[in-house]
Amino acid sequence: MKILVAAATALEIPSFVNNTQQADVLITGVGLPLTLYSLQKRLSQINYDLVIQAGIAGAFTNEFNLGETVLVKQDTFGDIGFEETEIFTPFFETTLFNKNEFPFEDGWLLNKNKLLTQSNLELVKAITVNKISDNIKTKAQQENIFNAEIETMEGAALHYVCLQENIPFIQLRSISNYVGERNKAKWKMEEAISNLNIELSKLINELT
Repeated sequence: MKILVAAATALEIPSFVNNTQQADVLITGVGLPLTLYSLQKRLSQINYDLVIQAGIAGAFTNEFNLGETVLVKQDTFGDIGFEETEIFTPFFETTLFNKNEFPFEDGWLLNKNKLLTQSNLELVKAITVNKISDNIKTKAQQENIFNAEIETMEGAALHYVCLQENIPFIQLRSISNYVGERNKAKWKMEEAISNLNIELSKLINELT
């Protein structure tokens, strides 16, 4: 099986940057534009059987422990739309977009890979945003509209590109913080990255 491991930064997958022989590694850069371009370029050059995106995430709920690793079952672009009188309307709820136009289903980018159901990790809904915010009203709107459990800055790019190209994929995330938490001292970056790399290694070993 030919596997590509993609991450926004090398800091998130230190065990794999220079040491793995079981998968190719792609550091995409942070955010949607860089991830979309990097993934599309690599996938146009090499045929992969599976793409695994690994990274950290913020959780909307404290039902998840900091450092916990999860798998994303569905994702979407969480801040594309209209904001009028401080009320946000996502693009798939407007007349400008068909929320069931491929690869979207009711506005979501679903991952139906059977590998998700074979894992013991929690399956979650995610949104992808272009900026991380500590604004309480923004967080409340996102929770009300999407009812997602985590947010990232790259996940929907993975789902969108791989669904368009019909390439199996997995989005693996570890919770580093709670959305809106201003105090970085309360974040658990080291624990999240450590657990992320443990679960990533386990997944790749099982596949190969």
